[in-house]
Amino acid sequence: MKAAIFYGPNRPLELEERPMPIPGPGEVVVKVAACGLCHTDLHYIDHGVATFCPPPLILGHEASGIVAAVGSGIEGRYEGDRVLIPALLTCGTCDACRRGRENICEHGIMPGNHIDGAYAEYIRVPAKDLLALPEDLPLEDACLIADAVSTPYHAVVNRGEVRAGQRVVVFGCGGVGINVIQIAVASGAEVWAVDMQMERLEQALRFGAGHIVHSADNTTVAREVRSQTHGGADVAFEVIGNPLTMRQAFDSLHRGGRLVVVGYSDRDFPLSAAKLMFNEMDVRGSLGCRPIDYPRIIEMARQGRIAIKPLVTGRFSLNDINSGLDALRAGSGLRNIVVPGI
Repeated sequence: MKAAIFYGPNRPLELEERPMPIPGPGEVVVKVAACGLCHTDLHYIDHGVATFCPPPLILGHEASGIVAAVGSGIEGRYEGDRVLIPALLTCGTCDACRRGRENICEHGIMPGNHIDGAYAEYIRVPAKDLLALPEDLPLEDACLIADAVSTPYHAVVNRGEVRAGQRVVVFGCGGVGINVIQIAVASGAEVWAVDMQMERLEQALRFGAGHIVHSADNTTVAREVRSQTHGGADVAFEVIGNPLTMRQAFDSLHRGGRLVVVGYSDRDFPLSAAKLMFNEMDVRGSLGCRPIDYPRIIEMARQGRIAIKPLVTGRFSLNDINSGLDALRAGSGLRNIVVPGI
C-alpha cells in the first residue's frame, strides 16, 4: 500500500510502499476514504513535538473508510461497513475511563502518534473503537467528525456546558473554531466570533455566528466584546493556543463566566486570583471527545443540525500531501483532507 511516512521534524513526508496491514484478534483493517489534515501533525513536523512512537511513523488521526478485513473474535463488524475511526482509542478500564472521562484516558492510543495513522491507503485499528457511519453522510467529508467536529462538541457541550439563550464568544475562527461556533449555535446560544482575518469572520457568519469582532487592535478586543454582550459573555472559548488571546477571552467574560481553553500552548498565561475568587470565575481545559458522544455528533450531522460537507475546502491525494500541509501552514481554506483514492 502507499503511505506518507514521517521521518522526523523539518522534513517533508515521504511517499513509500508499505506492507498491507493484517488484522490480529479483535482488530480490523480499514481502507481509508479520507483523513483530515490537522495542526497537530504540524506540531510534529515543524516544531519538534515528539510522537509517542518514534519515527518512521505514518501520521494522520482523523479518518473515515470502509472495513476491508476483519480479525478473529469480532462480532458486529463486517467487510464493507462504512466507519469512522475516533482520534483517540481508549482503554475503557483506567480510572479516567471508569469515571466517564475517556477523552483523558491514561492509556489512550492516538493513530499517527502511538501507532501508524491514516495518511495511507489502509490502517489497522481495534474493532471496538469503530463507529458506524450512515449512508446519507458523505464518507470522505465525514472524516472530520473524528476530531475537527468532535473536539468542539466536547468543548461546547461537556466543558462549556453551553445552554440555550447564553452569550458565547469564540476566539479563533479556523477549522476548529468554526465548529465551536456552529455547535454553540445548535445548542441555542447567541455567538460572537473574534478573529484577526475578515475572511474567517465572514465564514463565521455563514456557520451561524450572530456577531463578529475584528481583533486587529488586541488592546481593546475584550472591552469591545463586553460592550456588545452588555457586560460580558457567559462562556468564552479560546481556540487558537495563544496566551494573549486566552487572557483576552477571560477578560471578555462577565461575573461568574466560564473560560474554556481548547487551543494548545506550552506557555503560561497570567490570571488575577482576586478576580477568580471574588467573581467566581471558571477556567477549564478541553481535550478531544468521549466515545459516548460520537453517535450523537454523527446523528446531528445526519440531521443537518451541523454542517459537514461545507467544511471541506481542499482535497489532496497522497502524492500531494506535502502541498496539503503547506496549505494548512498558510491557513488556506477551512479544512483540508487527504483522499488516498484520488
